[in-house]
Amino acid sequence: MDLAFTPEELAFRDEIRTWVKENLPADISHKVHNAMRLTREDMQRWAKILGKKGWLGWGWPTEFGGPGWGAVQKHLFEEECALAGAPRVVPFGPVMVAPVIMAFGNAEQHKRFLPGIASGEVWWSQGYSEPGSGSDLASLKTRAERVGDKYIVNGQKTWTTLGQYGEWIFCLVRTSTEGKPQTGISFLLIDMKSPGITVRPIKLLDGECEVNEVWFDNVEVPAENLVGEENKGWNYAKHLLAHERTNIADVNRAKRELERLKRIAKAEGVYDDLRFRDEIAKLEVDIVALEMLVLRVLSAEKSGKNSLDIAGLLKIKGSEIQQRYTELMMQAAGPFALPFIFEAMDAGWQGNFPGGVLANAPLAANYFNMRKTTIYGGSNEVQRNIVAQTVLG
Repeated sequence: MDLAFTPEELAFRDEIRTWVKENLPADISHKVHNAMRLTREDMQRWAKILGKKGWLGWGWPTEFGGPGWGAVQKHLFEEECALAGAPRVVPFGPVMVAPVIMAFGNAEQHKRFLPGIASGEVWWSQGYSEPGSGSDLASLKTRAERVGDKYIVNGQKTWTTLGQYGEWIFCLVRTSTEGKPQTGISFLLIDMKSPGITVRPIKLLDGECEVNEVWFDNVEVPAENLVGEENKGWNYAKHLLAHERTNIADVNRAKRELERLKRIAKAEGVYDDLRFRDEIAKLEVDIVALEMLVLRVLSAEKSGKNSLDIAGLLKIKGSEIQQRYTELMMQAAGPFALPFIFEAMDAGWQGNFPGGVLANAPLAANYFNMRKTTIYGGSNEVQRNIVAQTVLG
């Protein structure tokens, strides 16, 4: 196993670094480095910049309009974007539904849906979780009944991230109640402007409405929007979840946030406290270990070997690291880690109070927000069971 980058890979990293530096808007980078609120326009603006370059689908093969990069190139691209302060690409379109459409959709669906995803023009949402059907996703109850050339969809999805912005949503729906629960699920692409769809934002502890409830009341969906075969959606969902769990690990963002943690600790005078430095050191060791695990997977892929399916393990460690660095930041800032108050931020107040700095303003909000990471994408308790079964049989 060779974890060193080749000269060609290092040259590729330099190329990416230069391009990102020249094209990433400074105001967006400033917001990301200080964990300030990103608007829909901020996220969409960066997505369209990447789309114009042909890099929003950075993991796509050339046959679908992607750059055709290998695993190491994709990793280096993600790392350079994260370290430069680029927003994390909203994954539901380019990272999650697009690979499913590529692998299981037909030629007409490729032509219809992939260009809008690749350009960043169309905002996609994910319709998986339901009340009572989160970690046990196979128990979902949203029903799609085939009537002629359309499906009639009724039910509810919840925790739909950024669903208030969604233009299309990919949904797991129940099309059969026979056999095992997993065998009666189908994968539908639904226009969120369809009559009968209601989106209700859910306000979280950090004050944001990042997630939503989505209701379907006799929503008509053309049968041509079914991906693959009816009742085979569970297989497509597993394909997608592997992408989601690897994406949640996000080791590159962790490396950037580690440096931010150090800056905050130094600014607040706690960096010289040996106990606190110990906690930073332990966190840094775990981030390096997570990066080595990612590089092991990339090394195996590059050499053509079958790497162990460790998406669940990456998700476990990555999500726990995210919670730890947000907690340490808040501890470092102490009473200056104020809740995220939009009105105060817009007025500039939180960056001007005595002893406070702008970077501290959203720390408590980030801490609250990251409590979710060990739950979504399959709770860590469930993921540990899956990893144990994979390793121990």
